[in-house]
Amino acid sequence: MDRTVYITSFDMDRLQSIIDNHRSASPKIKEQAERLEKELDKAVVVEPENIPADVVTMNTKLRLLDEASGEEKIISLVFPSDADFDKNRISVLAPAGTALLGYRVGDIVEWNVPSGTKSFRIMETLYQPEAAGHFSV
Repeated sequence: MDRTVYITSFDMDRLQSIIDNHRSASPKIKEQAERLEKELDKAVVVEPENIPADVVTMNTKLRLLDEASGEEKIISLVFPSDADFDKNRISVLAPAGTALLGYRVGDIVEWNVPSGTKSFRIMETLYQPEAAGHFSV
């Protein structure tokens, strides 16, 4: 099922720069950047102050529910330089990060892992920069 993916103009500019900077990276990183670019190509770009508060934008902290195990996780979607797996700060270039960007509370997001497909429901945005009035984080 196709959903509308929203992204702020600010995030779009920064993410396009990251993609451009990774075009000559290792094949794996280049593949991740290309996957992100495909997602951005489908996105509806809105001004930061107009993004709905339940949309996952860059630096959003959110609560996820693993549809298979029922386990909840709290993660933050971050730029690659801020990623820290031990602190649940997931890079937008990671398959999970790319999958989450632009989706909304209530959406079920899937991504491939070595053991198959992971399926998570976005339960809540605990912090979204734009909703908090932080338009240039």
